[in-house]
Amino acid sequence: MTSQLSSSAPESATVPTPRRRTVVLAAAATAALVPIAALGAEAAHAATGEDAPSFLHGVASGDPLPDGVLLWTRVTPTADAVPGSGAGPALAVGWEVAEDKAFSRIVASGTVTASAASDHTVKADVRGLRPQTAYWYRFTAGATVSPAGHTRTTPAATTAPAGVRFGVVSCANWESGYFSAYRHLAARADLDAVLHLGDYIYEYQSGGYPEAKYVVRQHEPLHEILTLADYRTRHGKYKTDPDLQALHQAHPVIAIWDDHEIANDTWSGGAENHDPATEGSFAARAAAARQAYFEWMPVRTSTEGTVYRRLRFGTLADLHLLDLRTFRSQQAGIGSGAVDDPARTITGRAQLDWLKAGLAGSQATWKLVGTSVMISPVAFGSLPAHLLGPLAELLGLPAGGLAVNVDQWDGYTDDRRELLGHLTDRSVRNTVFLTGDIHMAWANDVPVTAATYPWSRSAGVEFVVTSVTSDNIDDLLHVPADTASLVAETAIKAANRHVKWLDMDAHGYGVLDVTAERSQMDYYVVSDKRRQDATAAWARSYRTLNGTQKVERADRPVR
Repeated sequence: MTSQLSSSAPESATVPTPRRRTVVLAAAATAALVPIAALGAEAAHAATGEDAPSFLHGVASGDPLPDGVLLWTRVTPTADAVPGSGAGPALAVGWEVAEDKAFSRIVASGTVTASAASDHTVKADVRGLRPQTAYWYRFTAGATVSPAGHTRTTPAATTAPAGVRFGVVSCANWESGYFSAYRHLAARADLDAVLHLGDYIYEYQSGGYPEAKYVVRQHEPLHEILTLADYRTRHGKYKTDPDLQALHQAHPVIAIWDDHEIANDTWSGGAENHDPATEGSFAARAAAARQAYFEWMPVRTSTEGTVYRRLRFGTLADLHLLDLRTFRSQQAGIGSGAVDDPARTITGRAQLDWLKAGLAGSQATWKLVGTSVMISPVAFGSLPAHLLGPLAELLGLPAGGLAVNVDQWDGYTDDRRELLGHLTDRSVRNTVFLTGDIHMAWANDVPVTAATYPWSRSAGVEFVVTSVTSDNIDDLLHVPADTASLVAETAIKAANRHVKWLDMDAHGYGVLDVTAERSQMDYYVVSDKRRQDATAAWARSYRTLNGTQKVERADRPVR
């Protein structure tokens, strides 16, 4: 059987960049615990000085294939071997995969070594499993047994499954709130996988975003993360969250990175949130961030050091996952005509060619594209003065408002033109872009020529999910939901007729349900990101029917 995971060597680009603060990155200036159980276990382990190994950071699986899945955990061999410490001995870690939760029918097992060289994280790339089958897995270290995780393989390449269903999330800032969105997805038994579209962690110092008086719980370390030890510590902190642990324990996760896994507005040669004069080499920082990411995430390590790859779900759907940070040119200045320069790129030449070939050559009914930043164009009109300030802070725009958000595909229009032209020239149908980053929920047609839409054609559709916790416009204004955003939403939709729906207030997650007839995104919102016990409720659903290239509203979520 040929591998269902593929990638190719990408091409780098380096161009100088303007500094700008883009926390939400994208689209809307026209609209002018600390986990008690996990920490308790860690504290007790340290206090007693016990040297028995423990699994304080949960278990995870990811990148499922028809015949396999990647398993992950982190073992704490001794009390002093905390994430990023470099302390602790190497030890053997066993793993088992079973057909039942009681592990009476074990189908695969093995041993890997955990050492300080990988921050005592381990991965097992398990093969020889059956397609489209649920499994249980666990790890052992000495007499210590990890929690049992649940995972699922994908359908065989030649089969046509009746459907596939994903949870979809992005943008989880620890200091902004609790990860209740993850808890609600973990509780669902109907998901094949969870797609994380980036900003899994945030790099800021405590009180940097949001400001200190609005912090719900503090980062660790407290300072902005720069070194390998820093990034390991921050990842380790995130993986003590009980809701995040529950998500990974319940479902395989398919993840890509965006900028905050490294630094705000990262490009190939730098970032808005990196000053070489005071913070040293950006290349060294980025290398440390990527190493920690591959250590701590259930993602197959690429020999090219990137996360772009392709997963297949039988003949129903191909999932093309993009890396829009490693190879991009520096962001252009706001309002600069350089956004149209063919020499500038968001994907890099090799990745764009890989994506085009994969889309044109796909025999799947649906072509899903995981893109960390929005591909749909967004034009901005004038706004009331009281809205321009907070939107400028969110989007990195000057106070007067501007026409494009240069960190998303709007800042790299030649790459977008080439990709959308390829879809139309090659008659590639049923392309669905899945996006995070912007801390707002959108349902868009993706027009080939925005200025003449809807009379001109659409090359696909885009479903954008809001943030898990990261601030949106009402959070930045510190006003109730729908107080300021209704004006903004109305203005954006009036200037962009391909935008069918926009929610600038909510936090939550999406559930994408794909069948031969349609792809539907159900949008769910959490009641209060600042509460650990937040409830979740369905908000809206949008779908695209097979062959239409258009978004329409659906009147109920899938069941």
